[in-house]
Amino acid sequence: MATYDSLHRQCRTLESLFDAKLTSYARLAASISRSGAEHDLEAGPSWREAESEVEDLLEKLGETNAALGAITQDSDNPPSQSMLRAIQRHRDVYQDYGREFRRTKANVQAAVDQANLLSGVRNDIDAYKSSAAEALLAERGRVDSSHQMIDATLEQAHETRAEFARQRSSLGSIQTRMVGVLNTVPGINNILSMIHKRRRRDAYIIGGLIGICIFFLLRYMFR
Repeated sequence: MATYDSLHRQCRTLESLFDAKLTSYARLAASISRSGAEHDLEAGPSWREAESEVEDLLEKLGETNAALGAITQDSDNPPSQSMLRAIQRHRDVYQDYGREFRRTKANVQAAVDQANLLSGVRNDIDAYKSSAAEALLAERGRVDSSHQMIDATLEQAHETRAEFARQRSSLGSIQTRMVGVLNTVPGINNILSMIHKRRRRDAYIIGGLIGICIFFLLRYMFR
């Protein structure tokens, strides 16, 4: 029964390796579920490779169990009761490992889907924050531009007001000087008054002469 012994040892070795790999694979699932960190997904080959290794070991374990099962069908060399119990135990372990692997695989996929969903939501939130920040910056730029325009208008208004004040001061200074001149030369008012009177008198004389001339001209014409 060298064949049985060889398959038995091979089956036990595969079971030990499978148990260790399945434990590591389950830890990866727990790590993704617990943190949902992006580096867990970016390190995708880690859990994918672990999944592939576990699948390969499960397949080899199934082939070994199938070979052990074939021994039970050998009528020329029927196995002993202890061999049958060992073969049945290996078959039960294989079935348990298969169920555990499928459950763990489903957990890993759920954890990956959840992490992808969280990553998508996080990206959407980051994009929204970025667009909101850009909108706020644009609005702030428009407000700053409005403030600058208002400041420029106020500055121009202050300069205009200052110019009016300077002009008013200049006019006041000129008026003060004129009043001072008039006060300094008291006779100038009399002279100006005499000039105005003489102009009015000359205007009356010229008007009277023109009237007399027109009178004699009309009298001459209608005589």
